Amino acid sequence: MTATQTADAVGTSVLLPGDDQSALRAFFEIAEAWNLTTDDQLKLLGSPPRSSFFKLKKDGGQLNRDQLERISHIINIYKCLRILFTDQEAADKWVGQTNKAPFLQGRSAREFMVNDGYLSDIFQVRRYLDAQRG
Repeated sequence: MTATQTADAVGTSVLLPGDDQSALRAFFEIAEAWNLTTDDQLKLLGSPPRSSFFKLKKDGGQLNRDQLERISHIINIYKCLRILFTDQEAADKWVGQTNKAPFLQGRSAREFMVNDGYLSDIFQVRRYLDAQRG
């Protein structure tokens, strides 16, 4: 299942326990599309130990509730961008470009989400994009 298919299948719901493997596949596909560094990915997943992160990336595994919620919001950000931009490349680049949205204060959405790594920061980007698409 691709990230786009997962985004379509998940819609705006929060991923539930048992969705771990499809959530991880979608997360790593989105991370690649957005050109996220390993450190960016770690922050977005709530800063798990590096060894745990690489095990998840290589072999999959069980996610905790916080990680599932984080990935759910990231999938929905990805989905919103696909709706807002007709060009897939422009949608993927948006996350890394500086932005004039007041809460971002000239930073990129990626920088905002990974700066402190708070779930609330990821949710704020999602909420902003949900509002933009109407």
